Amino acid sequence: MDTRFDQMRDECQRFHEAHPEVWDEFVRLAFIAINRGHKSYGARALWGVMRWNSDMGDGDQDAFKLNDHHSPFYARRFYRMYPEYDGFFQLREQKS
Repeated sequence: MDTRFDQMRDECQRFHEAHPEVWDEFVRLAFIAINRGHKSYGARALWGVMRWNSDMGDGDQDAFKLNDHHSPFYARRFYRMYPEYDGFFQLREQKS
């Protein structure tokens, strides 16, 4: 039986595969923060910027939505892709 964590991870993976541009934007915003000298930043803060931009960008109310539960998975993916920035996002232990 899948745990809630497994379900959320799988849902996030399906979303990532359907919308790779979200990953690109997450990385772009993370590197803006890094290049401006931030030693740490919130993945949810970046996610909020992305949500605002996607909701307000073209006025398409039927556009995809960004699930808040995905941001920790994107932060962990960032660490796998860019291990030299481990610790940039503060992560909690996943208890699900």
